[in-house]
Amino acid sequence: MSEQHIDPSGSTQQFRAFAQAREQENAAPPKKSRLPIIVAAVVVVIAVIGVAAFLLLQ
Repeated sequence: MSEQHIDPSGSTQQFRAFAQAREQENAAPPKKSRLPIIVAAVVVVIAVIGVAAFLLLQ
């Protein structure tokens, strides 16, 4: 029968590689697009100008 020998440094190295990979993924979170906020702000500004023009021209 062969003896089962588990190398503790092998599992430690695998864990360190796993932990470093997770840190790299979390280090640079994807930036969210600001486009929807900008579009909404433009729509609100246009609506306010439209209402103001309508009230002034009556």
